[in-house]
Parts: sequence; C-alpha cells; structure tokens
Amino acid sequence: MNAESEKTSRGESPTPDSLLHAGSEGEFTAEDLVLASGRDMSPKNLAWAERRMAEKGRASLDELLP
Repeated sequence: MNAESEKTSRGESPTPDSLLHAGSEGEFTAEDLVLASGRDMSPKNLAWAERRMAEKGRASLDELLP
C-alpha cells in the first residue's frame, strides 16, 4: 500500500485547487509577503515587506509565488 492509498483509505481527500494556488488577485498584507518570502516575522522583515509593496505593488507577491 502506498502513501496515497493510505490517505484515501483514512478518509482524507486531496487539498482543493482553490486552496493550493495563491496569488495577488485579492488583498494581501506585509505579513503575507514576509511569509511568502520564507523570512521570519520580525519588525525588520515587516518593514522590508512594506517597502517592497509600496515599490512594486501586486508584483511584489507575484514574484515570490509559483
């Protein structure tokens, strides 16, 4: 039995596509940008995110997400 069939047999279902894909279609915050960049949540990184959002707008998040 492989890992996929074990998940299915326990009643777990795959994550819906709408939850897997993120982008800047909606509103996002400096916290979202920090998390998407893989950085720790700190005042320094929040300031970085706010500057990047002011400079690049929605592209600041699009550049980090697949």
